[in-house]
Amino acid sequence: MTPSPHLRRELGLRDITLFAISCIVGTRWIPAAAHAGPGSLTLWVLGALLFVIPLAIAVGTLIVKYPGAGGLYVWTRHDFGPWHGFIAFWLYWLSIAFWFPSAAMFYTSAAFYTLRWSPDRTWAVGISLLAIWVALGANLIGMKIGKWTENLGGASSWILCALLAAVAALVYMKRGAATPLHLAPKWDWDTVNFWATIAWAMSGLELAGMMGGEIRDPERTLPRAGWIASGFITVFYIAATASLLVLLRPERISELNGFAETAESAGQALRAGWLGPLIALLVLSSAIGQFGGMATAVSRLPFAAGVDGLLPAAFARIHPRWGTPHICILVFGAVASFLLVAMQLGDTMRAAYQSLVSLMVLVGFPPFLYIFGGAWKAGKRISALSGAAVTVLAIVCSVVPTADMANVWLFEAKIALGTLAAIASGWLLFRRANRC
Repeated sequence: MTPSPHLRRELGLRDITLFAISCIVGTRWIPAAAHAGPGSLTLWVLGALLFVIPLAIAVGTLIVKYPGAGGLYVWTRHDFGPWHGFIAFWLYWLSIAFWFPSAAMFYTSAAFYTLRWSPDRTWAVGISLLAIWVALGANLIGMKIGKWTENLGGASSWILCALLAAVAALVYMKRGAATPLHLAPKWDWDTVNFWATIAWAMSGLELAGMMGGEIRDPERTLPRAGWIASGFITVFYIAATASLLVLLRPERISELNGFAETAESAGQALRAGWLGPLIALLVLSSAIGQFGGMATAVSRLPFAAGVDGLLPAAFARIHPRWGTPHICILVFGAVASFLLVAMQLGDTMRAAYQSLVSLMVLVGFPPFLYIFGGAWKAGKRISALSGAAVTVLAIVCSVVPTADMANVWLFEAKIALGTLAAIASGWLLFRRANRC
């Protein structure tokens, strides 16, 4: 029996392809990659070969094997049992809750810098909270309308990639490249932590798989969409990172304000003052699509668990008018908001941002071991081994603090306690459900 009898199949090939692109492409990772240096270009290629392609194979295989809403939760429950399905869903759900505040902090900072406004932390956190709730509020009205948000975000990513490449080419012809493109990755503490981010930045196809109950002909449509989206994101990350490195040297590109800094440099070189606001608009449009897509997809996990009786019955409710799991969306927003405020305690905004990113990766990657384990059981042995190996490496790298982390012990304590709290809370919830 399918866990989503009332969800509406509104997504075709174009919709789910753009949905996948919106979920995967994070423009926030481009300045981080450029800041790490030209070796990031090699890491993008390796990430595509060793992680993205295996993930596309795994998701395509599992959606054919287990069609319907719930994705990761349903796949893991059938292949490994109820406890494994629940903890995989719970850790992944929490990792996206960590993702939301860190993403909101990035996009808010980028907008502030472009507008040359430097508010204090209270304003920054407040506007980040507003951005989260605007995105979640729009997501409540259903996929028939909501899918256009993801379509806009996916299309904005295509346009941004083309614009950055064109601007970099024009600046290169005028003054050459700011950065020599030596492609060997550098070994230092800053880039080791970023290796985990590279893998996380290229994940996201599993989110499209969670929409199986709303895709028309999912067994045929999702594998095709996955291959198209995988090719695009690889080209996007490589072209966008190379473009920023042509425009500025890595040490002049900050992780939070890199787009604004490179846009300002390119605007001066080309006498195009409009370039910065246009790039900011495209970045924000892609962010809106990503917020909507990820919140939509991840809300299907507690919905499926609620249908199975592992969460209170409210999580299994569908809004009678909009056809969305509205309780799941509202609870997600509350958790993301709490995490945004809690992670500000005792450190700088830059360190709080890095703590959220590391905690997001550390909590979010163990569920991928279940995805690749399911692919292994389905006979996709080589791709499953490759994806699982990258997953383990990313988990290890995520606990390494960056070189500019002022308080290493506070950083390690936050991510250790956060990870333990995530696992313990999942165990308590599952135990409570089985006692009822």
